[in-house]
Amino acid sequence: MENSSKPSAHVGLNIRRFRLLWDYSQGGLAHMLEEKTGHPVSQQFISDLEDRREIADEQLLQQIAEILKVTPEVLKHLDMDSAVQVFNNTFTNNDNAHPQFATHIHNQQTYMSPVGELIEFFKKEREEFKKEREEMRAEIERLTNLIK
Repeated sequence: MENSSKPSAHVGLNIRRFRLLWDYSQGGLAHMLEEKTGHPVSQQFISDLEDRREIADEQLLQQIAEILKVTPEVLKHLDMDSAVQVFNNTFTNNDNAHPQFATHIHNQQTYMSPVGELIEFFKKEREEFKKEREEMRAEIERLTNLIK
């Protein structure tokens, strides 16, 4: 019988999800972690971390969490599979048993669920970072051309 009190979050998978959310490659995350720790970090090390269900090194987890702009607790306890299952069950269940999760209209105003708001927030953040990254690339290219 499965122990239901133990969180089923997969820390490595959560690292991967937030890494992808920020549009970081494994090599990019390795480089940022190397700068933060002052120790060599390889892309393969990040790949290995992402395969781990648990990470016992709290300091390492804290450093990765800082880079990914979350808390270590989010990486340790966020169970996206369960959240998605609840989310899917809410929208496929027509009896509106959990209206707090659904988007609904009341008095001509639209209210989004906290999950929907979080998704929209991350989409906006990601677009802003993409724009900043492109601006930085353009500036680097401009400076490189000045040097030539």
